[in-house]
Amino acid sequence: MFEAIEIPFGSVMMFNVVDLKDGVTIEDVELALGEMCNVVKNNYGDDKGGFIAGQVYKNSGFVSKEGSVSPDNEAPSGAEKIKAGEIAIVTFWKSFDQHEKSHADKLFKEKFEKLAEFCDETYELGYQMLWQGVPEDH
Repeated sequence: MFEAIEIPFGSVMMFNVVDLKDGVTIEDVELALGEMCNVVKNNYGDDKGGFIAGQVYKNSGFVSKEGSVSPDNEAPSGAEKIKAGEIAIVTFWKSFDQHEKSHADKLFKEKFEKLAEFCDETYELGYQMLWQGVPEDH
């Protein structure tokens, strides 16, 4: 559950932003989130399913001035809308098509719908890997 993951070059990364309804906490969604992630891990993880690995993050509310480029070196417009309770689900897949097929499956949809009940909105953006690296031993 907490082991290091290795992501093969050429994978796709899906970045799912989960915007919780006002008054809903991380603790309120833990069970629904855990069940949904477990369904993905346990049912779509072979070559046919395409799931490689995933991670879940809680937005802690900080914005990097050093890593942001804007005229006044401040947070980009709209960043104030990001709530500290927002969740990001990052998953890695062999292909976008395999991701879409898994998420169209009835088993996944049932679990995702339970999580969605706690949300104002969710959206998922896909990225193709261009580079990866690790520090070289010295």
